[in-house]
Amino acid sequence: MTTRRHDPHRRDRIVDACLDVVAEHGVAGTSHRRVAAVADVPLGSMTYHFAGMDDLLREAFGRFAEQQAAAFERRMSEATGAEAAADAVVAIITTDVFATQRDLVLTHELYTLAAREPAFRTLTNEWMARSRAALARHFDPLTCRMLDAFVEGVTIHRALDTEPPDDAVVRAGVRRLLVP
Repeated sequence: MTTRRHDPHRRDRIVDACLDVVAEHGVAGTSHRRVAAVADVPLGSMTYHFAGMDDLLREAFGRFAEQQAAAFERRMSEATGAEAAADAVVAIITTDVFATQRDLVLTHELYTLAAREPAFRTLTNEWMARSRAALARHFDPLTCRMLDAFVEGVTIHRALDTEPPDDAVVRAGVRRLLVP
């Protein structure tokens, strides 16, 4: 008789492994076999826990987007007053967003997937809505949209620029957006 190994965290390990594989190989290079190997689970576990690769990718990117949005919300909720809110936006850009190369790659992989596959736009739209809601604690709706776009754009530039990032430029950009 074969004993079944009790592994209550297997599904979570698969999701985390999927993000690791995407970060290393991209969405196009992510396969059930690679994810199973990284998660150290039998290949059959993949189809037991997920209907297919899209299901797994939605779960993995959903977890990633949740973590990123929660960090954004925490930073903005800690700000008290307009000056602290402006400083929080600067910190989000200079410290939080794309804090690691892995975060940068995962974000871009998600954006690319969402651009190609409308079903994944729900994740990016929910993430953007949460970012704007966190900003709305301190700013009007138009400013929230502009700040959210600035956060996205400037972090991409900072991450991919060959010149070292300059936090003073970020501070100046946020201040200019906040001028009434």
